[in-house]
Amino acid sequence: MIFLGKARFFSLFLMSHYVVKICIGGDVITATEYIQDPGSITSSGGLYRMGFFSPNGSANRYVGIWYNNVPTYYVLWVANRENPILDSSGVVTISDDGNLVVMNGKRELVWSSNVSNSITDAKAQLSDSGNLVLLKQSSNSSANDAETLWESFQHMTDSFLEKMKLSTNSRTNEKQTLTSWKCPSDPSIGSFSVSLDSMNIPQVFTWNGTEPYWRSGPWNGETFIGVQGMESVYLYGFNLVDDKEGTVYVTFSYAKRPILSYILLKSSGDIVQPSWDRDGNIWEIVWSSRVTNCDVYGKCGPFALCNPKKSPICSCLRGFEPEHNEEWSRGNWSSGCVRKTLLQCTGSTNNSSKAGKEDGFFKLKKVKVPDFAVWTSPIEAACPALCLTNCSCVAYAYDPGIGCMHWSGDLLDLQKFSIGGTDVYLRLAHTDLNEKTNLRTIVAATAVTGTIILVIALCFAWKKVKKQGVKKSMEMHFSDGEPSLMVSDETKFGENLAKVNLQELVLYKFEALVAATSNFSNINKLGRGGFGTVYWGRLLNGQEIAVKRLSRTSGQGLKEFMNEMVVISKVQHRNLVRLLGCCVEEEEKILIYEFMPNKSLDAFLFDPLKPEILDWRRRFNIIDGICRGLLYLHRDSRLRIIHRDLKASNILLDEKLNPKISDFGIARIFGGSEDQANTRRVVGTYGYMAPEYAMEGRFSEKSDIYGFGVLLLEIISGRRNTGFTEEDQCLSLLGFAWKLWKEDNALALADPKMSINCFEVEVLRCTKVGLLCTQELEKDRPTISTVISMLNSEIVDLPSPKQPAFTEREINRDQDSSEQSQKKYSANNMTFTTVEGR
Repeated sequence: MIFLGKARFFSLFLMSHYVVKICIGGDVITATEYIQDPGSITSSGGLYRMGFFSPNGSANRYVGIWYNNVPTYYVLWVANRENPILDSSGVVTISDDGNLVVMNGKRELVWSSNVSNSITDAKAQLSDSGNLVLLKQSSNSSANDAETLWESFQHMTDSFLEKMKLSTNSRTNEKQTLTSWKCPSDPSIGSFSVSLDSMNIPQVFTWNGTEPYWRSGPWNGETFIGVQGMESVYLYGFNLVDDKEGTVYVTFSYAKRPILSYILLKSSGDIVQPSWDRDGNIWEIVWSSRVTNCDVYGKCGPFALCNPKKSPICSCLRGFEPEHNEEWSRGNWSSGCVRKTLLQCTGSTNNSSKAGKEDGFFKLKKVKVPDFAVWTSPIEAACPALCLTNCSCVAYAYDPGIGCMHWSGDLLDLQKFSIGGTDVYLRLAHTDLNEKTNLRTIVAATAVTGTIILVIALCFAWKKVKKQGVKKSMEMHFSDGEPSLMVSDETKFGENLAKVNLQELVLYKFEALVAATSNFSNINKLGRGGFGTVYWGRLLNGQEIAVKRLSRTSGQGLKEFMNEMVVISKVQHRNLVRLLGCCVEEEEKILIYEFMPNKSLDAFLFDPLKPEILDWRRRFNIIDGICRGLLYLHRDSRLRIIHRDLKASNILLDEKLNPKISDFGIARIFGGSEDQANTRRVVGTYGYMAPEYAMEGRFSEKSDIYGFGVLLLEIISGRRNTGFTEEDQCLSLLGFAWKLWKEDNALALADPKMSINCFEVEVLRCTKVGLLCTQELEKDRPTISTVISMLNSEIVDLPSPKQPAFTEREINRDQDSSEQSQKKYSANNMTFTTVEGR
């Protein structure tokens, strides 16, 4: 026993000796030169490092490879991803049989390169390409002549580096694939994988288990034509090679200069390209496989086109109609579309007996070509005839690098591109080809008639409104000292209505809305907003709608009604609720929206009787969607819009829990270089109003950021900021979150109804962002674009938050302390404005 103890001590001494040696510049591992945690080796050029690491949010130890001398890093390859070491006793060495192995402190095997042949003179070397290679040493040959026994490039994890090969062999069916981490804190194999498919025309797939999740489109010799904009970014990077022995592989390299950049398969299934910005000292995501929902494979089902710039995003192709109308109207597009008119088959022997004219082709411009393309000919002129003479052919396309492609069966995964794309020719019956001409005639006639009727209706409406004194009422509501959203305070109601983009809206008849809502029955009531009640309704065509009716007896809400009409008719985004039309008859003022079947976010967050539907992944997707909608309002829209009332009840959820910002009744448009404004009429919701807005009537993008920060903390915690149950002398959810943050116990803020296993790092990051957004001074709060970068870890090192606004509290609140508090906020001799809570 004494002898064994001394031997173990001596072996540990040797291990520590060699760790020091390797850490100062070695790039090899041998049986006598091994790595013990926390030691590491570095490639000869200093670009890559291999050693032990723990993922964020985990204490487990793994062996991995990452970029050297980069302050923040992604791990590019992991050895023992399925078998972590639970402490810092791990060792990487060469075993007696010549394998590269990882062992724990008990000398138990954790991972092995698993080379079958027993080799006694092997070594492992980390190259400047990031490849870890197991070599057979030979005293009679140079290092360059050493035999390669195993290499990490042939056992990829979730990262695709320069000179790696994403390959498939049609003869052996062997594939080199990327596999995602289970979650950001667990590198074990997750649900998603990436592989190359070369059955017809080579293309890359992301798989969710056995189901396709994303598709690159076919390779044309230079690019994958289903990746939008790939020509300008990757033209000299990617290459596809066929070795003529059954193996086809994709590789890439940077020809112009060394760049720290690679392809990463995230645990969410998205493929991204991080690139190191040396000037900014941060990782930037320069490309992502999923920018919109249309990038998800087969989003709209067969024979449907996905267009992210339209709402709804899915529509049937020319000559097709929804297979299930009711499901389609609800936004469930997976069933796709079916053909209206059967095709003539020019290749059939019975064709001569058929009545009707020959089939033709309708051109779909700039689209992602469907899946299951089959190559037919290199000659473009031959494409139409080859398709028409094939009874099963339903479409064709031509690409100079591929030739003729044709499709049989369902057309799946079609997407409209704004940049690049390929023209696809859809085969249609002759009657469906003429649909375009007939439709134009009908549309033109309808437009002319509709315009005449609309002008007459507006004239009558304006006269009736004028007689009823609405003009006077509007002047009263617009003369409160706040600059009007419309052109002037004297603008008449009819003229304001004319400011709305009526080409995008429908003027509904009041009788139709009465029928749709069962005479505004309480059974159909969805809720009540600040200035009206919202009802569910179903139109005669089966479309479900949400109807917001301004109270006829209330003098309030006219300004908000017109404000929402003007604002929401000028903006359109998938994360903003869509206004379908309005009704202005007699004393009725009604807005009609798309129906959101899951109502509002607060119904899920704050109802203790709701099932545990909102897991963390869904909550994060909702957070991201709100951010995208807010980014559009603040930056991407042609009008800069400040919402002024962001809260959970104003976030509506569609059938798939995608968020849409609603209620623009008090929104403001900023023009020119204007970045903030003042008002004497402070309207909004207690608990969500920024201090500069509540106290001084001053609002800007940063006041929306404050409301978003409060909402973010509510989503994390599942608790309201207003009406907060006091805990440990905390006045609000903000105060409670700040207290936990200062105690380094922020995870305790998370909603106990959801599991945050594997997502602890994301939850902590979101909590920190929420606190940064709710800081008292507006200059300290980030912009929405910065918030998005923070949440997606594009900005890794976040600043420390300062104490949020409205978190100070006097424990002994008697009359004297109340008076002192009042004096505190009156030191600047400003008059506190009246707040209209909602």
